[in-house]
Amino acid sequence: QVQLVESGGGLVQAGGSLRLSCAASGTIFSINNMGWYRQAPGKQRELVALITNGGRTDYADSVKGRFTISRDNAKNTVHLQMNSLKPEDTAVYYCNLENPFSKGTEYWGQGTQVTVSS
Repeated sequence: QVQLVESGGGLVQAGGSLRLSCAASGTIFSINNMGWYRQAPGKQRELVALITNGGRTDYADSVKGRFTISRDNAKNTVHLQMNSLKPEDTAVYYCNLENPFSKGTEYWGQGTQVTVSS
């Protein structure tokens, strides 16, 4: 009964910032790899950022230098700090959990809408 709940989305002007949060339950959070994905209308879902159980991070080229992923294992949460937002960042953002000890086992949140106006 793993559950992921995203929050923090909204409407922001270009150049602004948002901080997304994902709260996990029903799992030993610290063992999991976590990721943020996004999907815009008419586009394929893409990986935005990931953070492993060891704290290693990676980012899509399109957001590198602007977005930062972090995790707080004590609070079972993962965050995505988004700065210098662009209209192209507009999408539904999804939190993803992968259990590295059970490959193919992953969970998704319901998503949170991010809209960046010009």
